[in-house]
Amino acid sequence: MVGTRTPMWVEKAKAITAALVDQGYVIVSGLARGIDTIAHTTAILKGGKTIAVLPCPLDRFYPPSNRELQLRIMREHLAISQFPLGAEIAVGNFPKRNRTMALISHAMVMVEARSGGGTMIAGWEAIRLRRPLLIYEGLSHLPWVQEMKKSGALLFRTEDELLELLKRALTAEWR
Repeated sequence: MVGTRTPMWVEKAKAITAALVDQGYVIVSGLARGIDTIAHTTAILKGGKTIAVLPCPLDRFYPPSNRELQLRIMREHLAISQFPLGAEIAVGNFPKRNRTMALISHAMVMVEARSGGGTMIAGWEAIRLRRPLLIYEGLSHLPWVQEMKKSGALLFRTEDELLELLKRALTAEWR
């Protein structure tokens, strides 16, 4: 699950995460502020499983405000990093993290986004890697979401619609 830091779709992100967890899906996200934090936290609160793909080594914390959440995920769930212990946190780590999220996920759900951000990069990575990309319809006003739709992304309105699309996407030959 990916999204931005703005609080616009917080309740929607919680509802989507809860619906996915209730169906036994593992939540994969990047431990960033905003939607990522909500996805990990909601998965844990609902008794589900979550994987944090870090933009930093396992011995560092980014963002620092998610230190306790990262430690909990490392103890009780799974945190992965492609960066060696002690490595510095660099701007280039974030697109690499987004690609890794797309690589290890069977599908990507986009809840909130803005133009030019990491969410957009993650979505294009999912498409490039031929992973199902499911985008909340509230983002359909963004021009690049329309381009993603032309490239195979699917829009959903409700959690039930998301679950149905996800089920079909994961059982069929994707594109």
